[in-house]
Amino acid sequence: MPKSTEPEDGSESDTDIFKIRTFYLFWPYIANPIYRSTNFIAPMKRSIRPLISIVMLVVLAATLSCRIAIRRRGVFTVSAEQESTRVLNQPLPIQNFNSTLLKFAATDLGEEKSKLEIEQLLEGNFASQGRYRTFATWRRFNHQDVKARKSNVLPVMLKSPKFYRYWLDFRRNLQDWARKKVFQPDIMMDLVRLVKVPIDSHNGLMSIDKKYKSCAVVGNSGILLDSDHGKLIDGHEVVIRLNNARTENFEKNVGSKTSISFVNSNILHRCAMREGCFCHPYGGNVPMVMYICQPVHFMDYLVCNSAHKAPLFITDPRFDMLCGRIVKYYSVKRFVEETGKPLDEWGSTHDGSMFHYSSGMQAVMLALGICDKVGVFGFGKSTSAKHHYHTNQKAELRLHDYEAEYAFYHDLVKNPQAIPFISDKFKFPAVVIYK
Repeated sequence: MPKSTEPEDGSESDTDIFKIRTFYLFWPYIANPIYRSTNFIAPMKRSIRPLISIVMLVVLAATLSCRIAIRRRGVFTVSAEQESTRVLNQPLPIQNFNSTLLKFAATDLGEEKSKLEIEQLLEGNFASQGRYRTFATWRRFNHQDVKARKSNVLPVMLKSPKFYRYWLDFRRNLQDWARKKVFQPDIMMDLVRLVKVPIDSHNGLMSIDKKYKSCAVVGNSGILLDSDHGKLIDGHEVVIRLNNARTENFEKNVGSKTSISFVNSNILHRCAMREGCFCHPYGGNVPMVMYICQPVHFMDYLVCNSAHKAPLFITDPRFDMLCGRIVKYYSVKRFVEETGKPLDEWGSTHDGSMFHYSSGMQAVMLALGICDKVGVFGFGKSTSAKHHYHTNQKAELRLHDYEAEYAFYHDLVKNPQAIPFISDKFKFPAVVIYK
C-alpha cells in the first residue's frame, strides 16, 4: 500500500492533498576514451599534426555543446527501440498521500452501529431491526397454533422446523462475515480465486488462475440512450450488469449479453418477497454477485440461494472494506478541495455513517480484479438525459457521492498510482470509459 508522508515540521497540508513526483531518465553522455598503443606511432608531418588536433577539439566541443543544450530542453531523439526500452525501464511515479486524509478515510463512522446490529441478530433480537422483523422471508417460517385459533385464546405464532435449520445457517454465515470484516489491501489479487474460478466451474469450464480477457461493466445511466454501444458491449468476453436493469427493448444501447448480475442486498431483499425468490431477469443460469447492505439480509441470501439454479455469491467483506475506504477518500478529498471546510464537517454533508459506495463502483472494482481489460459503459450523467435509462427515477441517493466516484474512474484511466489503499503488488488492467 502506498505510504503516507508528512511535512518535516509535523504540519499537514490541506491544499496539496497529494503530490506526484516523477523521475525522468536521461540518456547518459556517450563518450568512449581513445587509447593509443605505445608500440605504434604513425608517421605524420609536424605541420599537419597541430591542424588535425585543433579540428578534433572543435568537433568535440560542438558535440558536447549540442548535447548539453538538448538535455537542458528535455528533448531527445532516439530510435523506436531505444524509446521502448526507456519507457519500460522508467520507474513508476512515487505517490505521496496526505496522512491525515488517509487516516480519516480509514475510519468507518458506522462501525459501532454495525457491530451492535450484528450482536443483536446473533442473539435472535430481530425486533431491533424495525421493518425487517415482519418481512416476507420470516413469515414463510411462521404459522399459527391451530388449537389456539379454534378457541378463544389469542393465536400464538410458532416457528416451523425449517426456520431453525435456516437460523443455524444464518448465524454461521453472519459470524464468518463479521469475522472477515478487516482491511486487507491484497484482497484484489484474490478475486480470481473467490469469484472467477467458481463461476467458471458453474459454467462447466476448467478452473484456471487467469483473468478474463475483457469485461464490460454496464451502468444504468440515461446517457446510454444516446449511444449505440450494444454490439460493442456484447463483444466483450464477460458482461457485468447492475441491479437487474432490464435490457429488453434497449439492446441497441446496452446490448443483450449478461455474464454476471451484480446487485446489492436491497435488490435481493425485494426478490425474496416473490414466489420462488425470482431474481434473475437475465436467465436462471446467470450467476449473481451481491454485496451485503444490511446484515439481516443474510436470511434473504440463504432462502434465495437454495431456490436459484445459478450460484449466488456474497462479496468478501475485506473487499467491501477496501471499496469503502477508497470511495470515502475521494469524497473527503473533493469536499476539502472544493469547500475549504475541515474534515469533521464532511459527515454532516454525506450522512456520516450512512455514506456508502454505489453498486457500480464496486462492480468496477470487481472487474479490475478479474479482467485484463475493462470497458465501463453508462457511468456519468447529463442534464439532458434520464437518471436511469430503464426507470423514471429523478434524483440520486444522498448516501452516494457520484462526483467522487467519477474522480476515481478518471484516475483509473489516467493515473492509477493515485488510488490509495490498494496494494502496490496489484497490477491495474487497462480501463476505457465510454461516453
